[in-house]
Amino acid sequence: MTPRALLALCLLVAMPPAVHAAPPLAPADVFDLQWAADPQVSPDGRLVAYVRHRGDLMKDAYSGDLWIVSTDGREHRPVVSRASSPRWSPDGTRLLYVAAGDSGMQVFVRWLDTGATTQVTRVQQKPSDLAWSPDGRSIAFVLPVAEEAPRLAEPLPKPAGAEWAAPPKVVEKLIYRADGEGYLADTRQQVFVVSALGGTPRQLTTGSFDHDGPLAWTPDGQHLLVSANRHPDGEYDPANSEVHEIRVADGALRTLTTRQGPDHSPAVSPDGKRVAYLGFDDQRHGYENTRLYVMDREGRDTRVVSAALDRSVKQPTWAPSGRELVVHYEDEGSVKLASLALDGRLRVLADDVGGLSIGRPYASGDYSVSKSGMVAYTAAGPDRLADVTVVSLRGGAPKRLTDLSGDLLAQRSLGRLEEFWVPSSHDGLRVQAWMITPPGFDPTQKYPLLLEIHGGPFAAYGPTFAMEQQLYAAAGYVVVYVNPRGSTGYGKAFGNAIHHAYPGHDYDDLMSVVDAVIARGFIDPTRLFVTGGSGGGVLTAWIVGKTVRFRAAVVQKPVINWTSFVLTADRYTFFWKYWFPGTPWEQPEQYWARSPLSLVGNVKTPTMLLTGEEDYRTPMSESEQYYQALQLRRVPTALVRVPGAGHGLDRRPSQLATKVAYVLAWFERHASPDEATNSPAR
Repeated sequence: MTPRALLALCLLVAMPPAVHAAPPLAPADVFDLQWAADPQVSPDGRLVAYVRHRGDLMKDAYSGDLWIVSTDGREHRPVVSRASSPRWSPDGTRLLYVAAGDSGMQVFVRWLDTGATTQVTRVQQKPSDLAWSPDGRSIAFVLPVAEEAPRLAEPLPKPAGAEWAAPPKVVEKLIYRADGEGYLADTRQQVFVVSALGGTPRQLTTGSFDHDGPLAWTPDGQHLLVSANRHPDGEYDPANSEVHEIRVADGALRTLTTRQGPDHSPAVSPDGKRVAYLGFDDQRHGYENTRLYVMDREGRDTRVVSAALDRSVKQPTWAPSGRELVVHYEDEGSVKLASLALDGRLRVLADDVGGLSIGRPYASGDYSVSKSGMVAYTAAGPDRLADVTVVSLRGGAPKRLTDLSGDLLAQRSLGRLEEFWVPSSHDGLRVQAWMITPPGFDPTQKYPLLLEIHGGPFAAYGPTFAMEQQLYAAAGYVVVYVNPRGSTGYGKAFGNAIHHAYPGHDYDDLMSVVDAVIARGFIDPTRLFVTGGSGGGVLTAWIVGKTVRFRAAVVQKPVINWTSFVLTADRYTFFWKYWFPGTPWEQPEQYWARSPLSLVGNVKTPTMLLTGEEDYRTPMSESEQYYQALQLRRVPTALVRVPGAGHGLDRRPSQLATKVAYVLAWFERHASPDEATNSPAR
């Protein structure tokens, strides 16, 4: 070897290896995401059973398997494939769950020491809201039960072998279709109980009423508590449920609450003397804080435990001491897990609950409490999906037990998330926002901005990983999302600021945030884009009717005309009553003034519509109205219909990836700065 060659070899060996930046997320990565849900801690606090969700590439679906992880982190193993709803027996020796069995989805019980499993039910519909009796001998659950379908006329007798048209389908129910379910079968949700060893379930409730979980046993095993709206006109008054007590021996029912408003989610104290539940006094506002109440077993001595907390609380669970309850609540973008004492004192246990909404960063989370005081919950962050995490009621730092998507995300460059607050140009109201910058972001360069708006409108985004926003950032956009007025987690006044006024001044909140980001100097103000779904679709359509500063827009599953929406949506008995001061024929000016269709004459922005063909929440007819109006005005537009999709456009992995691809393709088509229809002027 020559001296020159030897020197070159030495230099090569001495040089550090080249560092290659990891690639950004790609749409196909959606199939490799994994996250935890429904963590159930064992009675002794040593183990957590949970559902491990993952994408199935061949079936284009999200699948869930049951896993168990020890709370010391040493043991982590699979239990059952394609199952859900794990629930520990009171003694911790058995695990209850739902999985495919004879005649569809069934209840199973598995003995942990031997792995022996028995199919407990053989029912025709999927059981839900499973609950062990305190002695572990029985299981209560909710099941749809068929009612007699109406017959308006007798069909003509059909000759044998004749091929006739199908007979008409008669609809006489008030609520006859639902998003995600389609046209509803003639069934009602009833409560059943069955032996934990298997057998014939016994029906405890009857009547043309839906009984909703969670189901709560009394410690003596003699009664079950359930929520139901059993009022004669209950379907016309959808937010007026009560807490009822059912005697297990014979199904005798006693109503414990009577006030006007929703009463639900009952939980019985460990000593059986008190009942905690959630609800509020119904004042027909668009938003109310859901409060925590406690009453005695007779339904008397009711008091508000969460009166000092200006937030909605969820999922009350008694602590083993019986002197406090564990709840979770949204607070300024985060979801907090807290102990709430009976005197109202609040103690935060964790502030990183979430991770169940993988497409967009909606507030979410699951948790459970053991008899030993160990709490298991789903924790998430900007760079990770939901993982199983535990924290003790006695205090201390939370401990994360899993890292389900860590191997994937460690191989990808993610956009960086930053939180900031901006005063609204309308009235100075401070609104919270987040910005995701693209991987490899250089603040000396100019980037396009993508404003992505959450739905609801009474909902909230937060600082957790979201596939859609990360894919937009991976495509080179600075992604901005906001919790404008009306969002949850900021108190009753903030949430109710859009009462009978939506979309209103949300526009000012959103534009103020956009202006604040532009002022930082790294945004090209001639390349602004906007999209959002549901309530975010409403605001996107409202924005392009108010300004031409955005180069292109994608309006996803919107409301375009409030009159047609209220009279075609699945929850029409709710929307007219709580979002408007009257019906469309009583208040036509209110409905029209708040409809994006009223502003369509101003629209010049190229605007695409994207909606599921089976959307019964904001039906396809809403998008078609806007599409045809834009066509008549000769505004560049497209109507994207997603086959097999309801209001949730990302319920299958490919749908999430496809939605992002179509949004980006529309923006790319209209990204040229010489588009004559747009200008950066406000």
